[in-house]
Amino acid sequence: MLDGAILFTLITFFLILISPKKLGPPVSLFVIAYTSLTTSWMAIQALLYHPIELTIHFGNFAGDVLLKIDGLAAWFMLIINFTVVTGFIYGLGYLKTYTLTNARIGLHWVLFLFFHLSMLFVCMIQHGLAFLVVWEIMSLTSMLLVLFDHENPGTFKAALNYFVQMHISVTLLTIGFIWVYHQTGSLSFDAIGTFFLSNKNLWLFLLFFTGFGIKAGFIPFHSWLPRAHPAAPAHVSGIMSGVIVKLGIYGILRIITYLKSDYILLGEIVLTISILSGLYGILNSAVHRDFKRMLAYCTIENIGIIGMGIGIGLIGIGNNNPLMYYLGFGGALLHVLNHSLFKSLLFYSAGSIYQQTHTQNMENLGGLIKSMPKTAGLFLIGAVAIGGLPPLNGFVSEFVIYNGLIAGIHTNNISQIILFVLSLAGLSIIGGLSVLTFTKAFGTIFLGQPRTKLLHQPKEVSLLMQVPQYFIIGVMLSVAFLPQVYMKIIGNMLTLFSPLQPATSLVTGIVKTTASISLYSLLLAVMIATLWIVRSLILRNRAERIDTTWGCGYVAPNTRQQYTAKSFSKPLGKIFNAVLIEKKQFNELKKGEIFPVKKSYISHYQDFFEHNLIEPITERLVYSANYFSFVQNGRIQSYVLYGIVFILAMFILTIYNIVA
Repeated sequence: MLDGAILFTLITFFLILISPKKLGPPVSLFVIAYTSLTTSWMAIQALLYHPIELTIHFGNFAGDVLLKIDGLAAWFMLIINFTVVTGFIYGLGYLKTYTLTNARIGLHWVLFLFFHLSMLFVCMIQHGLAFLVVWEIMSLTSMLLVLFDHENPGTFKAALNYFVQMHISVTLLTIGFIWVYHQTGSLSFDAIGTFFLSNKNLWLFLLFFTGFGIKAGFIPFHSWLPRAHPAAPAHVSGIMSGVIVKLGIYGILRIITYLKSDYILLGEIVLTISILSGLYGILNSAVHRDFKRMLAYCTIENIGIIGMGIGIGLIGIGNNNPLMYYLGFGGALLHVLNHSLFKSLLFYSAGSIYQQTHTQNMENLGGLIKSMPKTAGLFLIGAVAIGGLPPLNGFVSEFVIYNGLIAGIHTNNISQIILFVLSLAGLSIIGGLSVLTFTKAFGTIFLGQPRTKLLHQPKEVSLLMQVPQYFIIGVMLSVAFLPQVYMKIIGNMLTLFSPLQPATSLVTGIVKTTASISLYSLLLAVMIATLWIVRSLILRNRAERIDTTWGCGYVAPNTRQQYTAKSFSKPLGKIFNAVLIEKKQFNELKKGEIFPVKKSYISHYQDFFEHNLIEPITERLVYSANYFSFVQNGRIQSYVLYGIVFILAMFILTIYNIVA
């Protein structure tokens, strides 16, 4: 069944390229739907019953390559398929505003399908060499999807930055697999377990963690995220943030399944990096005014939250504490699902805003709730969910991770207690700053009055772009109000990481508590909806008066005098100015300047790690490379001379048996 699905998908790719413009999207939709339904059915079977295996023989080149769908792979495959399907449907509506040739739209969807298939293979393949190949295909296709608007120099630079960092990632992973092969003589994933059984686990795990961490977006390996996400089309950004960064998490979790020792030390390292990533991500998200860049930094924050769960789970295994193990890994896996839902929802909503306004700078917007009320409602739901507020799904997974941190505080190790207390405080700060961030974003974009005159009046986006967002909200509500179903599935999956199993009473208690909170949240939502319906019925026959937005008793004579996103987050930027580096272009007033001339003020925030780490290294590399610029001088005689020197060198080395 699996090999048939793969063969069918590959055969139909070329049909999209040769199809007319009107037939390309339906053919692509058919292939996406077929691939998603087939692999999702197998994933559900693996998740509920038993793993599915298929061996493909590649001759002497790679030998037998095992494809395996176990519980962990199945969980990520289902998330991939759902996000890709919603992204594809949204993308059909989003791209309608572009004037594209048949070849270009066909190439885009072919790349999209290869991107989808490569992500599924990343989850299934259990062979090092084959894994690196599909990992590289995934990076290449996603880079080309980011390059959709390739005429824009900024887009090209962002795509190149992303591709370079993905090559650093694949280089580290290659070193890891070569190291395992050197020690065990095998490229099978099981060989990683053999390596860990007879060697120190720390260094190989950290090597893989760094390689996968670049894809996931842990600091300081995150700098591709704030560049690639704003540059890509909205449906591609939603999938990259909702899914592709999660495959870095998948790789880390897959390596954890083979660990044999060093659990506590590795857990402490992962937990520390994760809490710092979460804090750094949300701080930057709070001060940026490009709403897609803001969402990109928010992805880093949520990767930090997922990493915190992984760190708790590792320490739980090391302490032989089943409850910490269950809450840590369970919360992490549930937050992987939750983040893929509300972050893709937010990126799709952001794409709708950009399609209608042609700007990503929230300072140019305002009052969009009047012309785009449905988009405003969708964005607000995503904002509440990502802020970890009840009654939505973000609260559920963060609540589980909070309980994991509290369980860790009850250990007998003072250093671990301090770490868990600081992590608990950090997670609380992350939650508070997340609410601040999205209060700023929603208020600036949708409330108040328009700050600038747009080229045309924004209107609500097409139903085709709204429908996938409604589907996402449906799944979000199922997690919010039926968390016990998801936690039970995750509990069955956790045997992959450790034989530790928490007492049934403990698991039941956590699930019941979560379910009770969700029930009360549901009752609150029903109560609010009932009051709203009653109010509407009472007021339905009364006359309505539409007027300007209430200005808290003061209506500014100029819309530019409204509260801005910059002024909203300025105090936070000043408090954390050591990390949030602000660059200004402004000539200060001189002493005695009574009648100052007209001045302009421009400011933007630079990434701390990019400014202090990556840029100095890059500048030094460029400076060093300039010393060798004479080699490429444009003279044919020099190039011929290089060839002659090379041939003579090889001849001499052969004579002295240095080269065979």
